[in-house]
Amino acid sequence: MTIETRTSGRTGTGIESDNLVSVEGVEKTFRRGSEEIRVLAGLNLRVPRGEFLAMMGPSGSGKTTLLNLIGGLDRPTRGSVAVGGDRLETLSSRRLAAWRAQHVGLVFQFYNLLSVLSAAANVELPLLLTNLSRSERKRHVATALEVVGLSHRANHFPRTLSGGEQQRVGIARAIVSDPTLLLCDEPTGDLDRKSGDEILALLQALNTQHGKTIIMVTHDPHASARASRTVHLEKGQLMTEAAP
Repeated sequence: MTIETRTSGRTGTGIESDNLVSVEGVEKTFRRGSEEIRVLAGLNLRVPRGEFLAMMGPSGSGKTTLLNLIGGLDRPTRGSVAVGGDRLETLSSRRLAAWRAQHVGLVFQFYNLLSVLSAAANVELPLLLTNLSRSERKRHVATALEVVGLSHRANHFPRTLSGGEQQRVGIARAIVSDPTLLLCDEPTGDLDRKSGDEILALLQALNTQHGKTIIMVTHDPHASARASRTVHLEKGQLMTEAAP
């Protein structure tokens, strides 16, 4: 695996764009019985290539819902979400799944590692959906673990790893296929401050040294200060934008 910087891309109409992510007039509603709950309300957001963006806001403000829409894990009720020129709401479920596998790396608060698999086997999981040979997968896994500083723990199981090490494995799994976009949902929320700082430093390095575009949901101002830009959501709307 070579983690590379993607510096250009095309929109669905073939026009060059500096924005990797474009969210236009997005609304998202859910039904709870007969009640309709509006989570996102006409939201617009653009994320340039190579940016490290933090999204903050109180619980229920729509942060994770927006992250899921950008990652193709859900579809908007109205509006458009485009990533790298691909309008996600126009893709079939099958094409959307293939798009996610190629373009999106996900980092979760609680790591989501399989306890019966070693660190290396957990990192390899996304590659099992590709046409890579076993030896090619092994090389990709080794590179990802090296990037996160865990080559020496490749054969260890999650129960023998600290929380910070488990999150590093989660990040290695997210980058092993060299995705276009990293989406992080409270990546330091289950860690102590020291381990959290190490994870944030790693995300910064992936952004500044490897050119990865990162969108991170967080409640922690200390975490958002590591991003190059912070946006704030309130009741499903983008309220303010601020540089850290």
